[in-house]
Amino acid sequence: MNFVEELTWRGMIHDIMPGTEDCMDRELVSAYVGIDPTADSLHIGHLVGVMMLKHLQHAGHRPIALVGGATGMIGDPSGKSQERNLLDEETLRHNQDCLKAQIGKFLDFETDVPNRALMVNNYDWMKEYSFLGFIRDIGKHITVNYMMAKDSVKKRVTSESATGMSFTEFTYQLVQGFDFLHLYREYNCKLQMGGSDQWGNITTGTELIRRKEGGEAFALTCPLITKSDGGKFGKTEEGNVWLDPARTSPYKFYQFWLNVSDEDAEKYIKIFTMLTREEVEVLVSEHREAPHQRVLQKRLAEEVTAMVHSGEDLDMAIEASQILFGNATEETLSRIPEEMFLSVFEGVPHFSIPAEKKNADIMTLLTEEAPVFPSRGELRRLVQGGGLSINKQKVADPDHQVVSGDYINGRYLLVQKGKRNYFLITVNSN
Repeated sequence: MNFVEELTWRGMIHDIMPGTEDCMDRELVSAYVGIDPTADSLHIGHLVGVMMLKHLQHAGHRPIALVGGATGMIGDPSGKSQERNLLDEETLRHNQDCLKAQIGKFLDFETDVPNRALMVNNYDWMKEYSFLGFIRDIGKHITVNYMMAKDSVKKRVTSESATGMSFTEFTYQLVQGFDFLHLYREYNCKLQMGGSDQWGNITTGTELIRRKEGGEAFALTCPLITKSDGGKFGKTEEGNVWLDPARTSPYKFYQFWLNVSDEDAEKYIKIFTMLTREEVEVLVSEHREAPHQRVLQKRLAEEVTAMVHSGEDLDMAIEASQILFGNATEETLSRIPEEMFLSVFEGVPHFSIPAEKKNADIMTLLTEEAPVFPSRGELRRLVQGGGLSINKQKVADPDHQVVSGDYINGRYLLVQKGKRNYFLITVNSN
């Protein structure tokens, strides 16, 4: 597989330094992507860089994931209007372990193949480097004029609304440039990849390698991923879409991809899956013939959810989706993990009742203890019309008794008025 050709048809190349493809045709190339360690989970904004590394390894080259422990202590000025919070070493190490576990689902870190993936932390080679040593060995090779010409610096320095730029942030590109030099020396790493906003920082590294080592190094960036409506990719009303299931449940993760626009689905299925060009073209064609069936979104959601989580989590997410929009059963409700069950019904009207009140006739339960209905008469009419379900089971008798065994996981009762109106009753645990 030709790596550059693969990324090109997928729409994953924004800028590429001349000679990059020739170098990769000649030899097994080690290439790296820097990953921000300021949280103990990646979010889907990181997935573009991770997928670049995955395609790189798939093409026979060696991926290096660099956790920016040192640079995470500084803060990259690119695309930001203020400095980030600085992290201590213990937090950084914890975050690194968590990130490696997540990236390990995409890259082969374990086998003995020549292009086995590697994870490094730039804190390991920066922590003992003295300030005097750094400005002597590195600083003198890159001029202030060169650094000031970078867009990321110019925007911060000249912006009227910005608070300016600290010397700490100004040195960021030197530290990142030294990372590239270090990896070049230690692992013969000749390529750095990143988002298009990183071009200036990456080319500082190639320049440093040229001036210090007389060596050849390359840069490749991908476009910053956007949404067709102009909104920020990967952001929802609740914030970032995370890879950690404790932060974003597999159900919500699946739903995010399932609900992207047609235009975005065509773009994302190339970037975030390993489907071949032929497979993607068939899916796009099918989707355009019957867009209402959302073939692209469904396949995209399936591929990414299975890759990030697991096939079992995907099956659960699909099953959970059927609760609201399909023919789920009481058995389905009881089988779904509690966290996923609650995430499905987040936002629906919710009532809490004390444990001693949970065994009751539906008239008392649904008009007094959990007032889903304003009156017994309305409840009776709905039952007689076949419009009331409890835990997806139709209620035919207005005098129906709800007992302890009816509650899902002993705590939850799902009430449904008509097709789309849901109410959740929870038994207080105390």
